[in-house]
Amino acid sequence: MASDVPMTPELEQIDGEIQDIFRALQNGFQKMDKIKDSNRQAKQLEDLTGKMKECKRLIKEFDRILKDEESRNPPEVNKQLNDRKQYMIKELNSYVTLRKTYQSSLGNNKRVELFDMGAGSSEPTAEDNIQMASAMSNQQLIDSGRNQMDQTDEAIARSKMVVAQTVEVGSQTAATLTQQTEQMKRIGNELDSVHFSLKKASKLVKEIGRQVATDKCIMGLLALIVFGVIAIIVVKIVNPHNKSIPDIPGMAPPAQSFQTNRRLLSTRSFRGL
Repeated sequence: MASDVPMTPELEQIDGEIQDIFRALQNGFQKMDKIKDSNRQAKQLEDLTGKMKECKRLIKEFDRILKDEESRNPPEVNKQLNDRKQYMIKELNSYVTLRKTYQSSLGNNKRVELFDMGAGSSEPTAEDNIQMASAMSNQQLIDSGRNQMDQTDEAIARSKMVVAQTVEVGSQTAATLTQQTEQMKRIGNELDSVHFSLKKASKLVKEIGRQVATDKCIMGLLALIVFGVIAIIVVKIVNPHNKSIPDIPGMAPPAQSFQTNRRLLSTRSFRGL
């Protein structure tokens, strides 16, 4: 299992050593099937047991460093590192089971205690715990109990911290969703206002268009009237004796008025003589 989990140099070194031990265990158990001599098999199994003990020590060291750095790492990194640790425990437990299988076939009932740090086939049974407790002094039992209590308290503290972080993230998410909802409402209201303004502007443009068309019609009629009047004036000036065109009110033909005045003057002059 290739590791792409972000680690400190110390954790990377321990992880590399554990992976080397796993490869050595895999090769060692493969050689067990090729060894026919029971004494050599027992010696090989003893060597593999020593490697498993060393691997157990390294996993405990990995767990200790992980707990020290837990407060400085993000929750995602802590989860990945814990998953990595559980993978190591599971992998080593599989080799422990394999060792027990070979040990049973060799008729060797010697016990080698391993791994009390995770679930799996390596957990001590109730009988093993009684035997181990009977071999311990009162002070050792007290120290072991305190150690278990400390580990439990640390686990509870970590759980509380994770819960607090989860609640904080949930609160931030809820606040963000509320802000986005309000923003969407404002955008909807602004869109309604823009739609209403567009409708109003469209009606105004139509009214302006009708007014412009009406003004054009009026201007056209006025132009026709002006052109008609101008045409009548021109015709009357050019052809004043044309009776088919009525006189324009207030505009008598100038030529006729001049001739009448001349006649009146000539009659008065003749009478004076």
